[in-house]
Amino acid sequence: MRFRYVLNLQLFAEEKTEQATPKKRQDARKKGQVAKSMEVPGSIILLSSFLCLLIFSRYFKDHFVRLFTDVFLHRLNMTVSIDNVVMMLGEYGIQILLMIAPLFIVVIVMALLADYMMVGFLLTGEPLKVKFSKIDPIKGFKNIFSLRSLVQFFKSVLKLIIIGYLVYSILWHERGDIAALSYMNVDAIFQFTAHLTLNLGLKIGAALFVLAMLDYMYQRYEHEKSLKMSKQDIKDEYKKMEGDPLIKGKIRERQRRMALQRMMQEVPKADVIITNPTHFAVAIKYDGTQMDAPQIIAKGQDYLALRIKEVAKEHGVITMENKPLARALYNRVEIGESIPADLFQAVAEVLAYVYKLKGKVK
Repeated sequence: MRFRYVLNLQLFAEEKTEQATPKKRQDARKKGQVAKSMEVPGSIILLSSFLCLLIFSRYFKDHFVRLFTDVFLHRLNMTVSIDNVVMMLGEYGIQILLMIAPLFIVVIVMALLADYMMVGFLLTGEPLKVKFSKIDPIKGFKNIFSLRSLVQFFKSVLKLIIIGYLVYSILWHERGDIAALSYMNVDAIFQFTAHLTLNLGLKIGAALFVLAMLDYMYQRYEHEKSLKMSKQDIKDEYKKMEGDPLIKGKIRERQRRMALQRMMQEVPKADVIITNPTHFAVAIKYDGTQMDAPQIIAKGQDYLALRIKEVAKEHGVITMENKPLARALYNRVEIGESIPADLFQAVAEVLAYVYKLKGKVK
């Protein structure tokens, strides 16, 4: 029973039930793994293209008519030569570019805008890298019958059904006018065909845009699901970011030893060691030419206090017992700091006594 309980805990820890951390999302974005639907740019381009045709219909018609008018009125009687043909093709090329320029600009702008709205600015070459796992036949066979492939197949069938229904309904509704096309003049046929084409394009584009939005919501759901992490994944990521606690502990211990070694090297430079006498030891140094007040260059408690006194004895530094002063200095002043003003008098008396013992006058 206990083994089963431990096994269940292990399995629960490996279940991906937690939302992705910001680091996981950032790493996935760097690899090009973002929530993106290819249907959205396609539907927006289709819809915006037909809207552009509708808005600039007069512009397109004028250029189209002018182009064919020039062909029939001015070019049929033209002398055929290489120079004339090259010049004519150059002129027509410019006219065609001017005619399709609004459509071309709209398509490019809307494609970039649609992509930016989904994923923002993203430039990465990670998806272009060669990965041999993508050509694994076993994995490819599994992908054919995966849920993702089934969803893609369902989307394709649904798009065909919707487009087929719209085309059928619109053509059926216009069946009378279509049958009467043989009795219309060229201008009426052109207007009817343009109207029918725009009607079909706008309705199909709007329907595909709705489907694209649903597909984008599904892609976001799939993306969030793929980014989910287990509790163990979060712990491992935290360890990786913050460092292994054991290693960090060893680093801190090494830093403490180095700091202690540097402090002990300062003890011989002290003017006096004030002790408790067994619990605290504080090393004080004063240089009137460089310091405004005496400074604490080393301090310690218990074993470290004993070690400070031993080093001081080895180097001839005077040790004085003053329990209240030693405790006050140890608790209130850090290493490298000057003593507070309210302790000036007490420390000055100690230093004066020490200088007197050494035969100095400061």
